[in-house]
Amino acid sequence: MTTKTATNRKERTMHPSTRRFSRGRIIGLTVIAVLTLGLGYLHFAGSSTAVSVPAGAHAGQLTLKNCTYNTEKGAYAADCGTLVVPENRADPHSRLIALPVIRIRAHSAHPGAPIFRLEGGPGVTNMKFVDASRFTANHDVVLVGYRGVDGSVRLQCPEVESALEHSADFLGQKSLDAYSNAFRSCAKRLKANGVDLAGYTLPERVDDLEAARIALGYRQIDLLSESAGTRTAMIYSWRYPTAIHRSVMIGVNPPGNFIWYPKTTDEQIARYASLCAQDATCHKRTGDLAATLERTVAHMPNRWLFFPIKKGNARIASFFGLMETTENASPLSGPMTLDAWLSAAHGDSSGLWFESLLAQIAFPEVFVWGDVAAVGMADNQAAERYYSSSEHDGPSIIGNPGTEFLFGGGGLLHAWPANPTDNEYTHVQTSNVQTLLIGGSLDFATPPQNATKELLPYLPNGHQVILAGFGHTTSFWTEQTKASTHLINTYFDTGKVDDSLYKPQKVKLTPDSTQTGPAKAIAGAMIGFGLLTILSLLLMWRRKHKRGGFGRKASAILRSVYLLVLGLGGWFIGLIIVLVALPTVPLDSELMAVLFIATPIGLGTYWAWVNRDRPARATTIGFWVALTGALVGALLGFNATAGLIAVITTIIGAAAGANLGLIAIDVARIGERPETVPPIATGVDSEPTPQAEPAPIAIPAVEH
Repeated sequence: MTTKTATNRKERTMHPSTRRFSRGRIIGLTVIAVLTLGLGYLHFAGSSTAVSVPAGAHAGQLTLKNCTYNTEKGAYAADCGTLVVPENRADPHSRLIALPVIRIRAHSAHPGAPIFRLEGGPGVTNMKFVDASRFTANHDVVLVGYRGVDGSVRLQCPEVESALEHSADFLGQKSLDAYSNAFRSCAKRLKANGVDLAGYTLPERVDDLEAARIALGYRQIDLLSESAGTRTAMIYSWRYPTAIHRSVMIGVNPPGNFIWYPKTTDEQIARYASLCAQDATCHKRTGDLAATLERTVAHMPNRWLFFPIKKGNARIASFFGLMETTENASPLSGPMTLDAWLSAAHGDSSGLWFESLLAQIAFPEVFVWGDVAAVGMADNQAAERYYSSSEHDGPSIIGNPGTEFLFGGGGLLHAWPANPTDNEYTHVQTSNVQTLLIGGSLDFATPPQNATKELLPYLPNGHQVILAGFGHTTSFWTEQTKASTHLINTYFDTGKVDDSLYKPQKVKLTPDSTQTGPAKAIAGAMIGFGLLTILSLLLMWRRKHKRGGFGRKASAILRSVYLLVLGLGGWFIGLIIVLVALPTVPLDSELMAVLFIATPIGLGTYWAWVNRDRPARATTIGFWVALTGALVGALLGFNATAGLIAVITTIIGAAAGANLGLIAIDVARIGERPETVPPIATGVDSEPTPQAEPAPIAIPAVEH
């Protein structure tokens, strides 16, 4: 080995960073490129339109192709396609819109009448039905998209979402006014964009189903509806009685019952109170559940720890939670909700804070709000009567949060245009269609006594089954599934009502899962991650000043994996500040997420990169480059997707941006003086550049 070769190898060992594109930098750039492409894919993939009107299409046209549909028992053979219908059938010049259609094929060679499924809501899709596999042994199952929700035109109202996200309390008068005004603005914008709101009614939705029946070539169909979807099934039976073979309605909602009445709600609470009195554990916590609930609502705590409780939000979440008796509806079920209120009565209000937080996060984006308004206005006459009477101000155990929220305290009635075609179906009509009504005795959303009194007398061929211990539709579909499948299939196939497989359903008033547990876990995570992030940044800063920086492996870990911890911690710090001090700032605020995620990631990346050997100018530039890169990357990551997943993409974007900026500094050797830059090793022996020898120093002679 020559002396020159040994010298060059020694230089490469002592100066591993002298290569512009070292192995570590190449790996880092590759990872950043992959993450950036992933964020771009998420952004553009999420913005695609589901269905559109084919060129040259005509009303009633249905195109289908082979596909598969995922059910609880796996993928089933199906036909997927598009149905073209007029936007407003009352207008001969109406434009066309498109609706998705899926037919899950029956396994039988000679199936019975096809089942048309009608989801509830309003404001939710009709294209998801994992339970379809329970009925395909002898029936096709058909899903027709709801106009305004699933089709080429969606009645999205970002104005309403924004009003709710900026609300200090959903049931505060200021919030109710903003909610109603947002609907007014949304309706005005949709009209300006060419949407004919007169076409988005339940009768038009029924005509879509009828058009699908004709296009698919079915003589008669069975209807399987639930909750708000049962109203559509009723109108279908009144408009096209000969087209329906049999109808099963789960959680029945007769006309006028998009209004929840306090008296009926109190009756349902009394049923829970009766069960509590018979349950030893529940009775030990309260001698009178209804009285304890009423007293706690009247003196509801303002906060838990230092976290404020938005009282209206908690009451709305409680109302929706009381609809279901099964733990499968977690985290909002009846027993869990009652446990939260009983805990609050004994000094632990964490469950109420959890409900307040859950409502604040979920409700603004859970519905297609334009459809909520359009369907809700079908009961505009009942709502007018309700708000013009003293009933809505009368005494009640928990008040009437559901109605107040849905109708904006009555403001929706004057914010969204009413459709005259709805008035034809504001009262129950007689129907000879064979109909089975199914309800849960503890259902707060659609109490079965409403169907018993208001609908069953108009059904000469009607039957009703009330399931003791059951709540709303989630309870029906998830509890005693063998019995419910047998009940429905037997009725569709034979017309007989056979509920013999049902066993007494016990309501677990002391649930295994509570809302107080998640509340404490969430609060602990926010506080813990926040403190860990602050402590980590302080220790990284101290390490740099005490020992000059981090080693290569530690730096790599801190600039990659550990940034997830710093990003989450920063976001939690932002959440705590918003929850405690800024009640009208949305929890998904772009500014909050970008600022509080990017800042700790930028600082953490910088402290893991900097060391005492770097020139001062490079260190200064690196600080600002890391922060700026993190902020820009976080902004791009936040807009790549939506919901809670946006937190992860924001962290990824911030990490990629900060690291990319610092790698660029390393590659460009910014801040380093040319004469201080070590020679770049090329791997080829070369002669060293000759340098002038220093002149000898003359030392004068000294006499001794």
